[in-house]
Order: sequence, then C-alpha cells, then structure tokens
Amino acid sequence: MTHTPSGGPRAVVLGGGLAGTLAAAALAPYVAEVLVIERDAVLPETAAPRPRLPQAAHAHMLWAGGADAIEELLPGTTATWLKAGAHRIPIPNGMVSYSPGGWFRRWTETHYLIGAGRDLIDWGVRTGLRAHPNVRIRTGVKIGGLVGDGSEVTGVRVLDGAREEDVIDADLVVDATGRDSKAPQWLTEIGGPVVEETVVDAGVRYASRRYRAPDGAESDWPVIHIQADPRLGKPGQVVSVIPIEDGQWHVSLSGTRGGEPSADEHLFEEFARGVRHPLAADFLARAEPIGDVAVFGRTANRQRQFEKAAMPAGFVVLGDAATSLNPVYGHGMSAAALGALALRDTAAKTPVTAPRFAARAQKAIARPAAAAWLLAVGQDRFYPDAVGKAPNLADRLTARYVQRLNRTAIGNFLVVRALTDVMTMKRPATILGSPDVLIAAARGLRRPLLDGPALTEREQSVLDREPLRAEATETA
Repeated sequence: MTHTPSGGPRAVVLGGGLAGTLAAAALAPYVAEVLVIERDAVLPETAAPRPRLPQAAHAHMLWAGGADAIEELLPGTTATWLKAGAHRIPIPNGMVSYSPGGWFRRWTETHYLIGAGRDLIDWGVRTGLRAHPNVRIRTGVKIGGLVGDGSEVTGVRVLDGAREEDVIDADLVVDATGRDSKAPQWLTEIGGPVVEETVVDAGVRYASRRYRAPDGAESDWPVIHIQADPRLGKPGQVVSVIPIEDGQWHVSLSGTRGGEPSADEHLFEEFARGVRHPLAADFLARAEPIGDVAVFGRTANRQRQFEKAAMPAGFVVLGDAATSLNPVYGHGMSAAALGALALRDTAAKTPVTAPRFAARAQKAIARPAAAAWLLAVGQDRFYPDAVGKAPNLADRLTARYVQRLNRTAIGNFLVVRALTDVMTMKRPATILGSPDVLIAAARGLRRPLLDGPALTEREQSVLDREPLRAEATETA
C-alpha cells in the first residue's frame, strides 16, 4: 500500500528519539503533516526507560546551547522539566571541576546546564511535541529503506508488526535513527552517493549508577566533574556526579582503552577514588547507592559527511545518524538540538519542496555537529591506543593552546567565560582565537592556582560526616 500526502507537503521523520522529536518540531510549522516513524512499539507517556536507548542509564549533560535550542523549538519545555524535578544548574559557579590545568574557580554565573535523567529530558520534549496538531507518531514500525533514486528521495519503505511492507510517500525524509542508522546503505541501494566516514575511537567504556543524595544535598547542589588529562600518556579516566530529579545523583565513570571501569558494584567507588582526584568518591561514600551498575561501550566518535556528498533531494540526516560523539563531553543532545534548529531556520527561508532545500539544510545541520566533533576528537586522538587518524602537527599545536587556555582559565574570568561559551555550545570555537582571548592566554594566570576544590560550607559539611561505607583512603 502507498500512502500519499494531500493538502500540502509531508515530512517523514525516521526515529522518535530526541533528535527525531526535535526534527518534527522544527518542521511542523512549514509542512501540512509530519509523520514520525518509531521502531519501539510504545513511546512512554511518562519519564520511563525506552528499550532501545541503553545510553539513558548514564549521566547526561544538557548544556545551555542545547537547552536554549530546545526551548526555542518547543517553548515551555524547560518549565516542564523543572516542574518534574530537573535542576537548572548555574555554570561555572554550580560546577566543582578539576581540569587538566587545576581546579576551576566558581565564578559568577554565565551559563547553565539542565540536570536530569535522559528519560525525563526525552519525555519533556515529547510532551511539547504533542501540542502540534499536524504531527503524528507511528510506532512499532521498522524502516526497510528509501524510495526514489540517486537524484531524489520520494518516500520510505516500512515494515509493520505483521511484517507487511508499506510505502509512505513524502516530500522530505529526515533520518534521525541514531548511531545504528543505515543511511549510507539506503543511499547506495537507490543509486545514491557513497558517504565519507571518519572514526576516532578511544575505546571509552561507561559505568553508571544512581545514588540517593545525602540529607541537605538534594537541591542546589553542584555538578562534580573530575576530568582526565590526555597529556599524561595513560588511559583517561573521568567521574561525573550530576544532581537529577527525585533527590538523586546520577554518577558516571568512564575510562579509555586500557583503563575502563568495571560492571562490578564493589569496584565502582574504588574506580572513582582512583581518578586524578578522589573528591567524587569522598561524596559517594556519604550517599546511598540505588540500583545496579549499568555499562555502555558504544562510544566511538563517528562522522558521516553527508553535507559533502552529492545527496539526492528530499533526504536529510540529523543527530547521531550523521555525527555520533563520545558522550564523555556531553555534546550529543546539544548538537542534535542545534541541528534541529538549523533545520527549522532553513525551512523558514526555503520551502521543503524546493530542489535545494535538503542540501542547504544538511550543510546548516553539519555546522554545530562539526564544532562538537572537534571538541571530542581534539582530546580523544591523544589517548593511548586510540583508533583513527593520529594527531598531526596542527592538532598538537591546537591541543597545546587549549591546555594553555585551561590553565589560564583557573585565574582569568574572561578566558573561563570564553571556554564555557564553547563548552556549552553557545558560541563557536573560533572565539578562542579572538584578540582578547589570545592576549589573556599570553599573559597567563591572573590569580594563583587553587590548592583544592572551592567548596561551600554546606558542601564541606557533607564531607565532614561519617562515611556510610569504609573509604579506601583518608578524605582529601
């Protein structure tokens, strides 16, 4: 059976996850109908887990750039999150972060992030999308491939629960099926281009667990982030503690190839104590673990350059389907949201039925994804046994400059603001080469390095309590 749109253009979005939901919101004002096709049989009506989203068990950072993009696409989403228990965490004063350059000062707020579980974030976005009357979601459907040829995509082949093939016509097809996307295969099947792909894989493995926050630490609590240092010539190990809904802390450990965390719950806090500083482990010893340890290892950075290929009209790729990132840097959701915003802005200027719409949209989507890609691979290439193109001279010089900035940021508000602009995806990395930042980097520290984390009295009071479990070493 063939389904043909009537009364105006139809957009079909493949994938009902975060990227697909945002793509649907982006296109809804500019087409007669948006049909979202999702393989899961059911999309939860509440903030519940989805079976095909294993990474939801791990801590997520939704930086200001991504959160602002989502709010622009779906006004009111931030209020929905906060009402459901998410936290708006100010940055940098709401983050206790140990960088390769030392402990960051907790300067006055310049940015923010949303502290929430991934299931809550996705639910809030789905809730906002349901307000669009011309958006329809069809679940329990598997994608069979594209319809069309090398010059134009005109629809998509699907298989329903009874394994019956169906063809859905569309003026625009958007692939948002994530890391498992088969877009390169689908394109070659219809005579489309071969898409160039680059992979940089540091072999990162995640282990995550939720904790019940200690009394008095359930709200207005900072993110604790102990970063790795690629200069050390050994596996990079990271721990992040993010306050989320229901008075919980979402804790994620990660390690590159040769230094991966274990799924063994008895080794969880031991790993946290073995990173560059034991602060996170000291706090975890005073919190109660909830549930099992979840592990995840599909973390390679993978860039498919659809924007450089001779793509057929009527087909666009968004989110992890185009550029998937090592999640340790927390940019995947924000890059997808900014990509969806770019899709909307393209649709506002060019009709989706125009022959050049898809090419223009793909180029616009690629810009924020490329920025996030450079942030990720700029570090991952330097870890031992990383797979992919080795860092060249330009990469090494750039890394040295970023290291200089990280150290300068310890004692220079201008530099920390610029770095946070880039980290939160509010501004492009080119600002790090602006004259005022270059001069600040040349001058170096304006204040001395901190000799330890800048904790408030309330935060220190939690560390002053007796631990719930025996600690491996004396509290730092």
